[in-house]
Amino acid sequence: MLDGLVAGALDDAARRREARPLAEVERAALNRTPALDAHAALRRGDTIKVIAEVKRASPSRGPLAAITDPAALARQYAEGGASAISVLTEERRFGGSLADLEAVRAAVDIPVLRKDFIAEPYQVLEARAAGADLVLLIVAALDDATLSALHALILELAMTPLVETHDADEVRRAVDLGASVIGVNARDLSTFELDRDLFGRLAPSIPEGTVRIAESAVSGVADVEHYRRAGADVVLVGEALVTGGDPVAALREFRAIS
Repeated sequence: MLDGLVAGALDDAARRREARPLAEVERAALNRTPALDAHAALRRGDTIKVIAEVKRASPSRGPLAAITDPAALARQYAEGGASAISVLTEERRFGGSLADLEAVRAAVDIPVLRKDFIAEPYQVLEARAAGADLVLLIVAALDDATLSALHALILELAMTPLVETHDADEVRRAVDLGASVIGVNARDLSTFELDRDLFGRLAPSIPEGTVRIAESAVSGVADVEHYRRAGADVVLVGEALVTGGDPVAALREFRAIS
């Protein structure tokens, strides 16, 4: 499944590159207003922080929410106290786009994450050109050389890499890379099964001072409390917010957890 998602994302990037060549995207990226300091926005505080996600669909659950106005949803997220907003830009299985990212960036003044299957420099430059402050790198999808090169490019563009892991070896690779923001995704991207306790098992391997993000398996306050007790600085929440009916109230409940 993960290999197919990465291949599809690369095919879509190649199509976009035909319409907008690399040199043009690079110029746009370099001319963009400087990225916000996402690491500062996400580092540990007295209460847990939340990355709220603009998410229309997923391969495991299918359609979740229409989200006809991602900018309006982003403003609700900011009102509820989100520390950053994740925008799924993958087109085929998640129904997202770079246009969603651009709309969200224009609507809020908090950091914005491009969440996609990033595997080549063109996608990183696209992210910065669209206004992203963070870019997701999935360790399971990348060999060490590619992971290191993309991580370095994100930093060179003054963005923050969110390095996502799923097991102990991937955490080791992220730590060896020098990642300052490490996520642990409870969803196995090969099987799409969830393991809410995975974060707690892996968190002790993530060095102090690194931003620790728990991703997936959040359906309510109890899950956020569970992750906070396990050492999470941040939770990334998508489905519960787009399907829950009142994202502002939900975020305020989550943000109150210390």
